[in-house]
Amino acid sequence: MRRAHHSPILSLFFVLLFAATAEAREVRIAVLAFQGSERAVQDFEPTIAQLAASLSEHRFTMVPLDLAGISRAVAEKSVDFVVTNPGDYVDLESRFGVTRLATLESRDRMPPTDTVGSTVIAPNRVGAPKRLADLAGNRLAVVAGDAFGGWRVIHREMDDAGLSPSDLAGLVETGFPMERVVAALREGRADAGVVRACLLEDEIARGMVGAEEFTVVGERQAAGFPCRLSSRPYPDWPFARLAGTSPDLAKAVTASLLSMAPVGGRAWTAPQDYTTVHALFRQLKIGPYAHLARTTFGGFVRAHWHWFLVAAAFVGWWIVHVARVETLVRRRTAELTREIRERERAERAARLHREERDQFSRLGILGEMASNIAHELNQPLAAITNYAEGMTRVIDAGRTDPAFLRDGARGIAGQAERAAAIIRRIRAFVRRREAKRESLDLDDVVHETLALFEGPALRRGASLEVRLAGALPPISADRAELEQVLLNLLQNAVDAMDGAAASGSGIVVSTSREHDTVSVAVRDHGPGLTPEVEAHLFDTFFTTKPQGLGLGLSICRTIVESHGGRLWPTNEPDGGLTMRVALPVPPEDAT
Repeated sequence: MRRAHHSPILSLFFVLLFAATAEAREVRIAVLAFQGSERAVQDFEPTIAQLAASLSEHRFTMVPLDLAGISRAVAEKSVDFVVTNPGDYVDLESRFGVTRLATLESRDRMPPTDTVGSTVIAPNRVGAPKRLADLAGNRLAVVAGDAFGGWRVIHREMDDAGLSPSDLAGLVETGFPMERVVAALREGRADAGVVRACLLEDEIARGMVGAEEFTVVGERQAAGFPCRLSSRPYPDWPFARLAGTSPDLAKAVTASLLSMAPVGGRAWTAPQDYTTVHALFRQLKIGPYAHLARTTFGGFVRAHWHWFLVAAAFVGWWIVHVARVETLVRRRTAELTREIRERERAERAARLHREERDQFSRLGILGEMASNIAHELNQPLAAITNYAEGMTRVIDAGRTDPAFLRDGARGIAGQAERAAAIIRRIRAFVRRREAKRESLDLDDVVHETLALFEGPALRRGASLEVRLAGALPPISADRAELEQVLLNLLQNAVDAMDGAAASGSGIVVSTSREHDTVSVAVRDHGPGLTPEVEAHLFDTFFTTKPQGLGLGLSICRTIVESHGGRLWPTNEPDGGLTMRVALPVPPEDAT
């Protein structure tokens, strides 16, 4: 009874065991044996062991093959995965849709994934080529015409050096393993040979090649790379799956590879970017980019016939597109026109604002000078009053001396003209108008400005000393704006001179010429500028005057710079401050 009770359980166990065994199948991994089958087994046996240990339900088998064998195996789908050089991978990816799962890395190199390169070696004797360009006319030994590290990498470097395969005496294909390239050089069948990077060092370490037996042609430096190179480095070998390989198996294999501990300093890492390999194929117009080498029109049409079909449809679309674009252009033109009008309105408003600001500044200067200007006008008015009262007394006394009356009338007329001149200068200065450039003599501008300012300055007790250079070349400027600048500088100088007149020093106004500029300087003998004040001297609304607005010097610099000139202060060693204005001389007047 008891034995019969357990019999169905044992039967179920054997059924499950048989099913699990039936599910286990052989997983074949093709490996490129560029140095022979034994070396391929030696290099990738740790990888097979890792997969077998972590995925014990499968049997992993390594299949060492050459390039042609790998291509056949992938085409026939007789393998599930492939480990090959980056160039062969790009070709298989294009032709059969293989997908990389991981990339081999060497932990002792920097960067660890860019370790595939080529070295050109030649027997170390007199006359051996030193540069890649020196290979012209020589026989070059390569593994095969489709080998990546054994030929194509150097082919690209030769192309960069302006050397084509036709410039060589010939390619000597030795086949795998790559050590046959060394044999071809020793036997004299070739003058130089291409080997994979680090193969030369490996052979020297094994004692198969003498340390001084070969020289490296076209050697280039690669930071962190332990071997001698003749090419730029490329990403290392990928581990790739075929398009028909089970996705679940591919995921399990990928996880196992990425968890593999380094063996001999080598491990697997995430799949790397093979853009540089694609760039090589594109430059050489081979593999996936072989169509780029077709230069005949017939070949181009055959290669791109589908594009011609697309072009026919594109022409029809283009007609519609052109009409649409034309509508959009007209619409955008209208928008731009509106935007231009808006900008012009904004510029007019800004210009009006500047003019109002300048007008306000000029009125501010006159406000500071108001009491002095009133005194200037009072003088001719008082003289007119005196003349009139004197003439009235003479007439009341019954004396009608024509000469006396004539002198009195002339005196009244002269004083009236004097007052009128003062008012005309003030009106010309404050009149609101658009800036108008004209040819001016800087000395004349200084002279006219001093005529307006000299009286107020003397009333404040500040003497004026004028040193005009004379014979200055004319400048193109706006007279009223220059007068505004000079009046600002003179008013500031007078304010700085409060209490300094007793020392006998006054204000010095001078003009000069230097190279292609003319300048005017206003020097006072006040306290000068402190570093703090000098740092903010031209800032808007910065002022040291109790009643000042802080606009004068800011506007002055704007005016001077709009004339292409420069305004700057200089503290004098013996005390005081000099404000200089330099203005450019037009090229036609600079000589």
